[in-house]
Amino acid sequence: MQIQALAIADVKIITPKKFGDERGYFSETYNKQALAEAGIEETFVQDNQSLSATRGTVRGLHFQIPPVAQAKLVRVLRGSILDVAVDLRRDQPTYGTYVSAVISAREGNQILVPVGFAHGFCTLEPDTEVFYKVSAPYSPAHDRGLSWIDKDIAIDWPVAPADAVLSAKDLALPCLADLPDCFSLRR
Repeated sequence: MQIQALAIADVKIITPKKFGDERGYFSETYNKQALAEAGIEETFVQDNQSLSATRGTVRGLHFQIPPVAQAKLVRVLRGSILDVAVDLRRDQPTYGTYVSAVISAREGNQILVPVGFAHGFCTLEPDTEVFYKVSAPYSPAHDRGLSWIDKDIAIDWPVAPADAVLSAKDLALPCLADLPDCFSLRR
């Protein structure tokens, strides 16, 4: 596996090797030992999958608060997404900033979003299927979110707000300035 840190070093792109022949290819998409050898010690407990029928579908920005905060390992089974992680750790110099990367079935790359980040994505193609592992089970009582169009964060999305497809829940999420401190070590 090739592992590359993004501008916020805790967020990583993981690209498994593909072994191809006339039949197609084989790829080992998750290997706990290989990740541990690279310093990634997450234990994943649940797999999730979504299908977004329309290009320009935005899901997020979502996170869960402690004690069931989630790290995510996200990959695309069909299509492609612009994946976004926003740092919510107030005690870090990167607080309130974001990183993004195109994740696609074609490339076979994945993004590791650690605990302490809001996560979301925008589909770049119709009928995009996203598969991701999480390090804690879903908990409605700990489920939180952040507005995808917060002007203070200024994410460069590939879709105009008027053209984006979002759930009613995601349209009502608060801005960063309205979030309590959820992830600082000095809370």
